[in-house]
Amino acid sequence: MESNKKTETVDNKNVISETYENPESEKVITRKDLNKMVWKSLMLQASFNYERMQAGGWVYGLIPGLKKIHKNTHDLSNSLKEHMQFFNTHPFLVTFIQGIILSMEENKEERETIRGIKVALMGPLGGIGDALFYLTLLPITGGIAASLSSQGNITGPILFLVVFNVVHFGARFFLMHFGHRIGTDAISSLKEGTQKISRAASIVGLMVVGALIASYVDFNLDWTLQAGEIPVDIQEEVLDAIMPGLLPLLFTFFCYWLLKKGVLPWY
Repeated sequence: MESNKKTETVDNKNVISETYENPESEKVITRKDLNKMVWKSLMLQASFNYERMQAGGWVYGLIPGLKKIHKNTHDLSNSLKEHMQFFNTHPFLVTFIQGIILSMEENKEERETIRGIKVALMGPLGGIGDALFYLTLLPITGGIAASLSSQGNITGPILFLVVFNVVHFGARFFLMHFGHRIGTDAISSLKEGTQKISRAASIVGLMVVGALIASYVDFNLDWTLQAGEIPVDIQEEVLDAIMPGLLPLLFTFFCYWLLKKGVLPWY
């Protein structure tokens, strides 16, 4: 009987209440607080695990703001338990969700609404972050840096680190302040802006890849025909006259096609 009472007490402590003991809302988060939480967001994956994934790092980043918002101990405890549930998104864009959630916490929105917004955002932002950073920014900056480094230019790695991290940290700080300032209205704005950014970044990425192919893919076709007494180099005098670098481009497409078919270079 005594054991059952203890179990019931523990279970009650783990229950997340849907109401606030202090429902009064107040704007208490400052720019300094937001900047502090941006730096804390760098620890998002420090306690990554396969049960709750980034939940520990997510709560760690929110703690300074939640402590200022919830002066009531019960409300603070309830909010922390709420945010320790499963969480997983792109680490570079997490501050956007943080900003929105902090704004909702300040307004003392319903816990179910806060939970729903968090869950609704973390998946799509994971995909957007991969597309913008890992599939666009990283190949562009990495390709340019590799090009410079292959010529013995020390500015290659320096340029990569500077450009990549200026964009990376710029996104972190901007999205934190933007999300907090506009709240849930920021979701529609981000959706429109992301489509434009993705299109522009894709165009730039294709241009960079094209330039790298023309500069570094070497494909020589040793084929000469006789036009009377004059030898004609098919690649230089015919194909390159139509489109310079045509054969390296076709060779690159052929290699890409092989990779898509599952043919790997070490087999």
